[in-house]
Parts: sequence; C-alpha cells; structure tokens
Amino acid sequence: MPFINVNSIMNGYRKGIFPMAENKESKEIFWVKPKERGIIPIGKLHISRSLKRYIAANSIDTTINKCFKEVVNRCADRPTTWINNELLAIYQNLFENGYGFSIEIWVNQKLIGGLFGVKVGSCFCGESMFSSSTNGSKLALVATMALLIYHRFKLFDTQFPTSHLKSMGGCTITQNRYEKILSATINDYRSLSELPKNYSWLDILHLNNHKL
Repeated sequence: MPFINVNSIMNGYRKGIFPMAENKESKEIFWVKPKERGIIPIGKLHISRSLKRYIAANSIDTTINKCFKEVVNRCADRPTTWINNELLAIYQNLFENGYGFSIEIWVNQKLIGGLFGVKVGSCFCGESMFSSSTNGSKLALVATMALLIYHRFKLFDTQFPTSHLKSMGGCTITQNRYEKILSATINDYRSLSELPKNYSWLDILHLNNHKL
C-alpha cells in the first residue's frame, strides 16, 4: 500500500474496501475487497433469551470512546490477528480525527467487552470486537445497534460474514450490492455520541425492537 494518511484510508472505505495485514508481525498493509460482505440490517439484531436474562441480572454500563486505544489493543491481543502495528497507528489516527469509534461494555467497573469501527457517513464499519467475560462482545453488538438506530444510521457493515454474526442476525450480500447501499450513505452526516444519560438497558433493548 502506498503512503497512507487519514484521507486515503477514508477514501478507501468510501469505495467499499478496507485495510488489513497478513498477521501481527507483518509490515505490509493491503486493501481488501471481498466478493461477499457481512452486514447486520439496521434494527434486525437477534438477541437471545439467555442474553436478555444476563442483561436483567447484571448491572451493565456502556461507554463510547472512553478507552479507544485499549479496545483496539484488546482486539489485536490474540494468537492470530490481522491487526499489525501499522494498523494500530492508523486506527488511532482515525480516532483522533473523528472517524474511529469504540463501544465499551463494563460490569462492576471492569471492561468485559467492546468493539471498534469506522464511521463513514451513515455507515458504521465494524472492524473487530473482543470479549474477556461472558457475553462481552454480544453486549457490545447490542449497544452498537441501539446507537446506530438512535442516530439514524443506514448500514452496519461487519465486513466478513461469520457464524457468530449470523446467529445474531447478520447476513451476506454481494460486494456489488454492498457498494450500492454504501453509495447512499457516504454523503450523510451522522453523529455517534452516547445515548441520553437516562437510558437504561431496557431502553437499549427497546431500540433493538426487543424487551426483557
């Protein structure tokens, strides 16, 4: 990949491609354009009964961008990862320029899960997520979808389809279809701030068209 800066990276996202590395030790970054894309349709997240029971039984807090760097590092801290040092620096740069966002999940003041991604107009490109305790990443998905609904986003891009995401309502579309949907989002302006202070997890579930 040639010299990269925030503008070149964001231009890539607007074209429907995204950067990756071969592994953590690699010094190279390349653009990825899959034949098939994973998305979770806005408002169509599946929330299992067991996850609802967990939400009802625990005191869970959600924050945005409270510890972006830690979330990205936790996502990269696994035996096999596509996030190398160059991408760590890129994501931090995107965060500092208002494009990178992290959603954090806390139980008893302990960070148990989170995800991070890139905002492109009214599209949110989820990059990676982690879980260090039961349901951590699932709760991050629930919180993220509630935020996207609240702020009127049109597209939740999960890049690659996986069985885990499929179990939570994810689906697969062609790259061509993805690019058509994306083209209708890139010129929108959407904020991605925290929900009102008085919102509870019951409200978050309601935004997701669910109830306890």
